[in-house]
Amino acid sequence: MDIQWWQILLLSLYAGYQILDELQIYSSMSAPVFAGLFAGLVMGDLQAGLIIGGSMQLTVLGVGTFGGASKIDANSGTILATAFSISLGMNPEQAIAAIAVPVASLMIQLDILARFANTYFAHRIDRHVETMNYKAIERNFLMGALPWSLSRLVPVFLALAFGGGLVENVVGVLNGDLKWLGDGLSVAGAVLPAVGFAILLRYLPVKKHFPYLVLGFTITALLATLFSNVQLLGTSVASVVKEMPGTFNSLPMLAVALIGFALAAISYKNGQNNHNQKPVANEQVESAEGEIEDDEI
Repeated sequence: MDIQWWQILLLSLYAGYQILDELQIYSSMSAPVFAGLFAGLVMGDLQAGLIIGGSMQLTVLGVGTFGGASKIDANSGTILATAFSISLGMNPEQAIAAIAVPVASLMIQLDILARFANTYFAHRIDRHVETMNYKAIERNFLMGALPWSLSRLVPVFLALAFGGGLVENVVGVLNGDLKWLGDGLSVAGAVLPAVGFAILLRYLPVKKHFPYLVLGFTITALLATLFSNVQLLGTSVASVVKEMPGTFNSLPMLAVALIGFALAAISYKNGQNNHNQKPVANEQVESAEGEIEDDEI
């Protein structure tokens, strides 16, 4: 399936918008999982888009920018991986490792270029601040969004418009002479979300809240096993007893989220109680010291 011109246009415009949303609007439309959702809808395969977008979301789960540092552009990687995966019939896991991650890493250079280009408008704003030219300040502030937007829009457009043949050849080689490499990339793409969790756990206070981590994992694992067995048993019984209506669902993500929320609320409440108790202890010490001083006087 060829990528149509209107699909290229919509995906390119979204690529230019998502960085602006990430910098100022904060509507969550710049998240990789939303990029996969949008690209999947545009390309006509929502499941493949969500698989790629969700995997990239988990891969960068613990990645952040500090002091203006650049990070991999998981959104652009998700857009291109989803588009080419659906159009060429590529395995989503293979597309994650072969397209999404390399593209996301290469886009770091364009992110740096956008930051350098943006300093031109920043210096213009500094000059207009001295003359109190508010209209010019607003104008240059808005124009400063152009380098950011173009740094994502242009490469995504060029890749979608002219890169299909190259990607098709690469996919043919990975599924042909280098099938062993293609299978390896599929495995690597499936493992990448674990890397994101590992990075996140590296920066979270795991040692301090280790019991909650173990408890949350154990409860989730037990419930997942229970729901899976009940679903399997119910489906088997329903296939034999036709009078038995009902739908047997697997463990919903809402249940997992509620378990995590409950444990986080318990931890937060304990922290607040400990924080509130410290001033009381200090006051008792101060009052005790005051009484001693009064006796001495």
